[in-house]
Amino acid sequence: MSLGTRARGFAELTRPGNAVAAGVLTFTGAFVAGASPSDALVVVAAMLATVFATGAGNAINDYFDRDIDRINRPDRPIPRGAVTASEAKWFSIALFGGAVVSAFVLPVFAIAIAVVNLVALLAYTEFFKGLPGVGNVVVAALTGSTFLFGGAAIGEPLGAVVLCVLAALATLTREIVKDVEDIGGDREEGLRTLPIVVGEEASLWLGAVVLVVAVAASAVPFVWGGFGLAYLGIVAPADAVMLAAAVRSFADPAAAQRRLKYGMFLAAFAFIVGRATAQTGGTI
Repeated sequence: MSLGTRARGFAELTRPGNAVAAGVLTFTGAFVAGASPSDALVVVAAMLATVFATGAGNAINDYFDRDIDRINRPDRPIPRGAVTASEAKWFSIALFGGAVVSAFVLPVFAIAIAVVNLVALLAYTEFFKGLPGVGNVVVAALTGSTFLFGGAAIGEPLGAVVLCVLAALATLTREIVKDVEDIGGDREEGLRTLPIVVGEEASLWLGAVVLVVAVAASAVPFVWGGFGLAYLGIVAPADAVMLAAAVRSFADPAAAQRRLKYGMFLAAFAFIVGRATAQTGGTI
């Protein structure tokens, strides 16, 4: 096997797109919470910690999920033989180390969030993933916490609390849809995910209801008067994309969960625009 093939396998373990996107979400949380140029060092440190931790979590998830992935994701690095399971484990440990080092310069509350998240990432696949709905809630909380982490890095942990709630709820819906998509491999592995326990249709309806709550939450910054029409002009299409994805999930879960991700990133961008154009301060 060529060096390039192995290097690509290690890179794929981290899901680089997702890892970098998580770093961007941390930046978004810091910006929405009111970051200034003087906060550059801690914001960059928080972004690096997020990228390392997300990459580590993805790699260790592949390590624990290697048997399931032979059914659900045979093209991933371990099932196709680009990386061994042992190499994936040690690579994940190294990435977790990078996250810990990056977090050293952050305030105590940000470090506390980082520690809780690292523990949750390590425990997710082994203890939470197979519990009906619990694994979904853990992933949703981790996603939402990236915004709190960004705010905490500049001493404003609740500065992006509405964005945190919106992201967590939308992620919960997406994780439920993904479990419906992966039901074959999960059942083969003996997991008790939500769709396996309560059924696919009931799970998708639950995801749709959760998303409606998320969409309602997205209106709060405008109603409070902190964000204006520029925010509303972007978050409304984002909400429409996510709601359409929820409807689509009943026919095509794979396409729906991808569209939910696009809608979530568009909503995050709406918060950036909202903060950039806001005339009043306050917690968002």
